[in-house]
Amino acid sequence: MTVEQNVLQQSKSQKHQQTFLNQLREITGINDIQVLQQALKDSNGNLELAVTFLTAKNAKVPQQEEATYYQTALPGNDRYISVGSQADTNVIDLTGDDKDDLQRAIALSLEESNRAFRETGITDEEQAISRVLEASIAENKASLKRTHPEVWSDSPNPYDRKRQDSCPVGLKNVGNTCWFSAVIQSLFNLLEFRRLVLNYNPPASAQDLPRNQKEHRNLPFMRELRYLFALLVGSKRKYVDPSRAVEILKDAFKSNDSQQQDVSEFTHKLLDWLEDAFQIKAEEERDGEKPKNPMVELFYGRFLAVGVLEGKKFENTEMFGQYPLQVNGFKDLHECLEAAMIEGEIESLHSENSGKSGQEHWFTELPPVLTFELSRFEFNQALGRPEKIHNKLEFPPILYLDRYMHKNREITRIKRDEIKRLKEFLTVLQQRLERYLSYGSGPKRFPLVDVLQYALEFASSKPVCTSPIDDIDASAPLSGTVTTQTIPSTTEQQGPSSSEIPSTSPVQRSVIHKPFTQSRIPPDLPMHPAPRHITEEELSVLEGCLHRWRTEVENDTRDLQESISRIHRTIELMYSDKSMVQVPYRLHAVLVHEGQANAGHYWAYIYDHHQRRWMKYNDISVTKSTWEELERDSFGGYRNASAYCLMYINDKEQFLIQEEFNKETGQMLLGMDTLPLDLKDYVKEDNKRFEKELEEWDAELAQKVQQEKLLASQTPRMPAPSSAPAQAGEPEYLEQPSRTDLSKQLKEDSVRAITKALAEQEVRSPETVMQTAIKLEYARLLKLAQDDPPPECDYRLHHAVVYFMQNEAPKKIIERTLLEQFGDHNLSFDERCRNIMKVAQAKLEMIKPDEVNMEEYERWHQEYRNYRETTMYLMVGLELFQKKSYMEALLYLIYAYQNNKELLSKGLYRGHDEELISHYRRECLLKLNEHAAALFESGDDQEVNNGLIIMNELIVPCLPLLLVDETEEKDIAAVEDMRNRWCSYLGQEMEPNLQEKLTDFLPKLLDCSTEIKGFNDPPKLPSYSTHELCERFARIMLSLSRTPADGR
Repeated sequence: MTVEQNVLQQSKSQKHQQTFLNQLREITGINDIQVLQQALKDSNGNLELAVTFLTAKNAKVPQQEEATYYQTALPGNDRYISVGSQADTNVIDLTGDDKDDLQRAIALSLEESNRAFRETGITDEEQAISRVLEASIAENKASLKRTHPEVWSDSPNPYDRKRQDSCPVGLKNVGNTCWFSAVIQSLFNLLEFRRLVLNYNPPASAQDLPRNQKEHRNLPFMRELRYLFALLVGSKRKYVDPSRAVEILKDAFKSNDSQQQDVSEFTHKLLDWLEDAFQIKAEEERDGEKPKNPMVELFYGRFLAVGVLEGKKFENTEMFGQYPLQVNGFKDLHECLEAAMIEGEIESLHSENSGKSGQEHWFTELPPVLTFELSRFEFNQALGRPEKIHNKLEFPPILYLDRYMHKNREITRIKRDEIKRLKEFLTVLQQRLERYLSYGSGPKRFPLVDVLQYALEFASSKPVCTSPIDDIDASAPLSGTVTTQTIPSTTEQQGPSSSEIPSTSPVQRSVIHKPFTQSRIPPDLPMHPAPRHITEEELSVLEGCLHRWRTEVENDTRDLQESISRIHRTIELMYSDKSMVQVPYRLHAVLVHEGQANAGHYWAYIYDHHQRRWMKYNDISVTKSTWEELERDSFGGYRNASAYCLMYINDKEQFLIQEEFNKETGQMLLGMDTLPLDLKDYVKEDNKRFEKELEEWDAELAQKVQQEKLLASQTPRMPAPSSAPAQAGEPEYLEQPSRTDLSKQLKEDSVRAITKALAEQEVRSPETVMQTAIKLEYARLLKLAQDDPPPECDYRLHHAVVYFMQNEAPKKIIERTLLEQFGDHNLSFDERCRNIMKVAQAKLEMIKPDEVNMEEYERWHQEYRNYRETTMYLMVGLELFQKKSYMEALLYLIYAYQNNKELLSKGLYRGHDEELISHYRRECLLKLNEHAAALFESGDDQEVNNGLIIMNELIVPCLPLLLVDETEEKDIAAVEDMRNRWCSYLGQEMEPNLQEKLTDFLPKLLDCSTEIKGFNDPPKLPSYSTHELCERFARIMLSLSRTPADGR
């Protein structure tokens, strides 16, 4: 009887019993099927009670290592049965033993799932899907209802959310749904899968009314998935919202629990649902033949299980979907596969009379898309919680699977035997090499060649004929040494007598080492120990032996190392011959998890097969990447990030990644041309809505500009009538009498220049004096611009022209700025200055529009205003930081950094020291994180809530700023420190309410996209005069120079 026929005979209760057994295995870490079945039987199906039986200290677990290990491929065992539609027919999957569900394994949830199944008939896995989806939707809706302002939010400017050219579209995280984004993007970028989804037409029989629960669930989901894929193809938005597809998943089941979802579990369930949807269509279209399901054709393969159980041979063909692989104890993907394909004592497979048990798996049919689940979680029974395995596991961009194919099993067995023989020989050689490299019988061991060298150096040292202590005067110890004997009281040698010394005994004195005051070693004292008695003949014989022995050891060590390298190379090339590289699979996508077992963040690296480059899909952020970055984040062993799921595709099946072509013209179809008509209309409507949003934004900005111009025209430039018209576009910092902060400084500078010009000029006509004054002012400012002052003395704050000069502004801009200075109405306080003011105003009127580009003039002055504003943000932020007002300082420092970065992007001298601002921004976040953690540790409800408010409203929204530039290693390290600080609580005992809050908060901390969002409202800045601004800035910078900061 085949496994497929046997599966059809499985009853519904048997399948759910297997689900319960899987849950027990995940919770307790016990793999013995008989023990789990007995515990379930003794507890009468009560899973909570069964867990208690199995985890009790006095529980006796029988040791059955062989019989239970090979149950998996025997008839009657349904470990590999898929939960989807194929489980009802003939699909066998390898995902039954899913240890990644351990994070849900607490007794209360088990009890609820048990009760829910008895009442509703809905499986526990379906309820788990429902719980996470409800949590995602609820969190998304809750975030829309928040009344308190956050530091970051979606940019109100739609141009920030506009798609750039043909850049891939991202997916918005609608609340703990990074797992959804990672899986969907991986599948969407499989062009054949994309075509199947986009061209899916629901069966005609189900158009009006779904016939059953599966149709009621799957068909609406397929509709929303088609819409989502269509938007990913043709949207003009930078990212789209998948909430409607997630809503469909949520509505399919009912539950109140919340949990971050697991990628492999979601992928498994998603493919099941797609399989169901396509099965409905396939059954409708069949013409007497067995219907073909494209999802099965794409993602499912077959393997042959050949084994021996207690001397009885068996052979079964089974189907599989996602293939699970253990990570712990293996260094690369091939080692994982070898371990998964061979179980037990395989020698028994080739012998007739053996009582041993074992089995081999051989692929008979590989799917076009082959997905490996990497099991990176294990249950720690001592701690009673799941833990993530961070071990490094390498995998190649091209994976050759010939060695695992049934057609190659004979040659593979030969090669495996040869590799086994080589590894046994390798072990012997490594043991021998270890004896040379770690020589000795004590706890400390050294390389033998070094031991011989040390002996040779000792023997060759200059002999000494005295004891090492004979030449030391005990009555006068060497400087810097302290004898343990009582110090003599001789006044000449020791100073005060012993009666004058405090009561502390000389014996109890601690030795004080003074490396710079102690006397040096006497020149005649040998640097190393040396033999006291040795003849020339003895030395000659000994040196000859030691030289010869060292040479022999060196040769032996080198031969062993070379032999080990040759064997390693032989093993590596064992499968490199042409016959074993005929089944290439190319890495298509890597799903990465960062965090711990209980919480984390997912993103995906996906290969662009046409551009031949890797792309990183991190929720709404889609960026170019490299294999080196993928290695760092995916292999493991670096930070807390590692690959969790690998998706390979058959490199010879080009239809998987091939673009569509127009059948009539032969031209490649791209973008909207690939969509069916109904989806084209859907995307066009969405794009129209987005274009309308852009138009409304433009209209709103135009209206604001018009209002500002109207307001400016209605504001009088002078308090008294004057023949000089108001100068349009005068910079805001050249304030009028109502705001004299900067004008007062400019007035003083102008008067000083005029006074000096009058002293130099014999002919004192207003025009001549003005020209001389402008030249003098220009020379003064040029000198300031060319000086190299200390950080506390920033001359750019003194005058806009200094800023313009340092940044090479056009000469016309500088000239007009100086004319504006001398044409300011504040110079009308006496007749002499008033005449010069009128001449300057007349000169301004004579400047033609084509001589000075006023738009460019305004841009330069606006940039200077931005520079002064950035300075004030920095100054106030640093002042608050020094006062330890970190919450208030953070926002100022964030705005200072962002504004400064924008300034520096235009030129080196347009902003402040970026490292300085970055350091204090980083320090502020770290101190706030520590403060929030301390509040959380207090356990007081109010304190805990305050700590989480700090994290949610200040720190978490700011983390993308530190992660956006991957070259800033200090910022990335700071983020890791903050995350690890909170992840460390996962292994600690705490109250249930704290555990619940931590579980809810951690995904937000770890789910941190590098997408920079817009500001809400910047902090208010006080008004400073130029003199006060320069003085306060100098004061704060001087205080920093007295306590240097890292990064300055």
